[in-house]
Amino acid sequence: MKKIKSYTEILGIINTLPVQNKEIKRKAIELQNELLKPRNSLGVLEDLAIFYCSWRGVIRPKIRSMQTIVFAGNHGICDQLVNAFPQEVTAQMVQNFRNGKAAINQISSEAGADLEVIDIDLDNPTKDFTKEPAMSDKEFFDSFNIGFNSIKKNTDVVALGEMGIGNTTIASAIISTLIGGTISKWVGQGTSQNNDIINHKISIVKKGVDLNKKKKPLEILRCIGGREQVAILGATIRARLMKIPVVVDGFICSASILPLFFINKNAIDHCIFGHCSAEKGHKLMLEYIGKRALLNLDMRLGEGSGAVLALNILKSAMACHNQMGTFKNSGVSNSIN
Repeated sequence: MKKIKSYTEILGIINTLPVQNKEIKRKAIELQNELLKPRNSLGVLEDLAIFYCSWRGVIRPKIRSMQTIVFAGNHGICDQLVNAFPQEVTAQMVQNFRNGKAAINQISSEAGADLEVIDIDLDNPTKDFTKEPAMSDKEFFDSFNIGFNSIKKNTDVVALGEMGIGNTTIASAIISTLIGGTISKWVGQGTSQNNDIINHKISIVKKGVDLNKKKKPLEILRCIGGREQVAILGATIRARLMKIPVVVDGFICSASILPLFFINKNAIDHCIFGHCSAEKGHKLMLEYIGKRALLNLDMRLGEGSGAVLALNILKSAMACHNQMGTFKNSGVSNSIN
């Protein structure tokens, strides 16, 4: 089990990440243009297939093993009453994941993805980021390494999710600190429909931004983020090293990997954003980093639910890429191209 021990080591990895195989990408495009369809008629499905081939380094890669990982953590910011549910719900939901009763269990089962739930020190919430850094260096690296070592060798694609009462406030604070702008545009409902709570969240996020806006990206994640978000960052980096595409869930997962973009904007090139969350800041964040979500279903559940739904789209894209006939072997004129 590999242990990352310093920020310098993380930065070194981020700045020397493997890239897409350009030759495979070229050949995948050629194959797409030979398939039994008008050129570009499958739209985003064609783009997904080409993307997947270029990262896996194979012209006709198979998706056999899909890993869904849900990381869970608790947060000191909940002492500020930013959450509509008590923190005990985090552990209760983790148990329901393990009992097969949550939405992500059903969605993962339908997609054929293996679900793993990793809770990180739930009995020891992070610190209140309006008063002190959420995590020590040790806590940051412990969580990072949990995520970094969670990716299995035989995995073909990873879907990442999270669970943690209060972590929409944390996600808003991370994005506000990194991107800037009016704080209210990054703060949404979370699990609350109460405008008083939303206004309170805005004031709390402002305190976090004011304390941390001059820090570097990884420090921002340590000082504001949750253990589950640091683990998501670690898993995303490790998947890239293994040339495994990552399907990211919604607002909170996207915020978790946003520091990568600010260190090296190409560091998230292996990521697919599964869906656009109903949290209003998610669409704005995706626009800022120049990414497009596959789905928009007004979801804001978390749990990796949107990411795993998007796995079905990726699987369909690869089924067409790998199994369709070509004009040549199907006896059809390609003049319609």
